[in-house]
Amino acid sequence: MTQPLDVVIVGGGLVGLSLARALARDGLSIAIVEPQLPPDIPDGDRWDSRVYSISPGCADFLARCGAWGRLPAERVARIEAMRVFGDDPAARLEFSAYETGLRELAFVVENRRLHRALWEGLSDAGVTVHCPARWEALELRSDHAAVRLEDGTEIPARLVVGADGAESRVRAEAGIAVTPLDYGQIGVVANFACERPHQGAAFQWFRRDGVLALLPLPGDLVSMVWSIDQARGQELLALPAADLGAAVEDASHGLVGALRQVSPAAGFPLRLQRVAQFTRPRVALVGDAAHNVHPLAGQGVNLGFRDARELATVLAARGPQRDCGDPALLRRYERARREDVTTMQMTTDGLQKLFGSEAVWLVRARNFGLDLVNRQPLLKRYLVRHAIA
Repeated sequence: MTQPLDVVIVGGGLVGLSLARALARDGLSIAIVEPQLPPDIPDGDRWDSRVYSISPGCADFLARCGAWGRLPAERVARIEAMRVFGDDPAARLEFSAYETGLRELAFVVENRRLHRALWEGLSDAGVTVHCPARWEALELRSDHAAVRLEDGTEIPARLVVGADGAESRVRAEAGIAVTPLDYGQIGVVANFACERPHQGAAFQWFRRDGVLALLPLPGDLVSMVWSIDQARGQELLALPAADLGAAVEDASHGLVGALRQVSPAAGFPLRLQRVAQFTRPRVALVGDAAHNVHPLAGQGVNLGFRDARELATVLAARGPQRDCGDPALLRRYERARREDVTTMQMTTDGLQKLFGSEAVWLVRARNFGLDLVNRQPLLKRYLVRHAIA
């Protein structure tokens, strides 16, 4: 048998790639297994329908990984303010980067450009890449693990990281139980040119029929995420571009004026997923393999990047002779991530249930709560500081 690598990462999405780059930077021997080639960049000025809100802390992590600087500056937008509205038009909550002493609250980047930035130079960073490649078996032994590919190649490693998404096979093979909760909703995404300037602000409406968010893109563009029940979501996806723009303009009370659709609409199912453990002997989970949350807080991918950042930190501090699969190291990683993930899951699930209820007393309470928080500058500052990590 060849000498085991330090880590093999199964899954070449955003989180798995960021972890690979972080670990390689720290001098560990790394391999990544991914069945699909990286996505192509859209031609010309066309914008990716799927975008992410990246916290400043995670942007710093991506910069240290060597990926953030590969993004074209003209394709990255800063969120400098956020305005949240309840289903009572008078109820609102506003956050300002300036008032908190920050340059920005978050950055908005396209999925495919970020994916490509993480992928480029991966081999030059010392990562062994198996792509496109599928695996057929995972063996967990006392002193190492091994991933066997469909072509018969066996990759031994001290630690296997499951970064293979919500339906993670690594998680299943490791015997880690998962508890899913289907919200019965889909997230409808599309980009629009807006009539009025967004001025670097993100907008969010907690409506009786779901949660609508508009994120700023460079220039006069905004990106929409509308979390809504499946039947209405399918109706929105089937609308002609002009009708979808009109529907979003109406739902957003015309705050940024008329909307002209500039990218195809797409939809994805929404659910909450809790795992019993983040780790097992010789296995660790990151990203969607370890957790799913409702997108109303825009924190799903940031949770995943914080997983990668923490796991890389723990492994880098292990000492030169210590096994990357050491149970004590894995427990340290799980303890470090459990509180952050649980808090975000409870917050997003609670807000989804709170604003999805028709109970009269809850309608009054939730709108009163927005106004109450809006009048508490210290609480708002605490919430912002937590969100930017």
